[in-house]
Amino acid sequence: MKNVKPLLTYLVAFAAFALVDRFLFDHPVIQVLAMASLVLFAAQLLRVLLNLIQPKERKGKTLISLLSSLLHYVAAIVILCWGLSILGVNVNAIVASVGIVALIVGFGAESLVADVVTGIFLLFENQYNVGDIVEVNGFRGTVKEIGIRTTSIVDTGDNIKIINNSEMKNILNRSDNISRAVSDIAIPYETDLEALEAKLPKLMEDIYEARKDVMEAAPRYLGVQQLADSSVILRFVVDVAEKDIYTGARILNRDLWLGFRKLGVECPFPQVDVHSK
Repeated sequence: MKNVKPLLTYLVAFAAFALVDRFLFDHPVIQVLAMASLVLFAAQLLRVLLNLIQPKERKGKTLISLLSSLLHYVAAIVILCWGLSILGVNVNAIVASVGIVALIVGFGAESLVADVVTGIFLLFENQYNVGDIVEVNGFRGTVKEIGIRTTSIVDTGDNIKIINNSEMKNILNRSDNISRAVSDIAIPYETDLEALEAKLPKLMEDIYEARKDVMEAAPRYLGVQQLADSSVILRFVVDVAEKDIYTGARILNRDLWLGFRKLGVECPFPQVDVHSK
């Protein structure tokens, strides 16, 4: 629906300008406006058709995203050249002399050229695709859209970061990797650790059976992580998909805490021992 509204707008505009054009006896300005509406309508129609294609592979989604972005630039070039032609400008002469101008502009728009070239090569190098979870310069999120010039990444808080393609360096792509969610649970020093460790395998299996939608396997107990001031810290890890790494940690924290309480082990609170002579 979001793409259909502009489509209808361009179509209505084209029809209106076509009627006015006939009334004003083929006025060049009206012709340019009608032509622009027609080109924008065609570009938007192609974008709607592209969005109807729902490829399952991330590579296909990347190709659709790049083609959709390319349509904007193609439409702008067509409108410019066709509009100048309608207004009586010799476009061929401009194209013939554009080489020198392009050379001058190229040096001034080096970053723009780098963004476009990088965007094209992204399709072939397959460093990341639409739907991948990546980390760039400390920002972690899911690739939402890859355009000719920029890449849009959205994090878990729905914050969108737009990065120029030439700045997409040192990318950490985590989509194809199994990640580990970590949970550190504190227990009192007076806990019988050996007795608790004997009960942990059953607890791990119970947690996994209830959380197979998030966990790839049963959580694992790694051992004593730290001897803290008021407690002994035990570390647990579980394999999850990268998109579930934070959800997995929260679930593991909750289920371990509830499981420990059922086993009679309460999480300690900070304590201070005072010794007096």
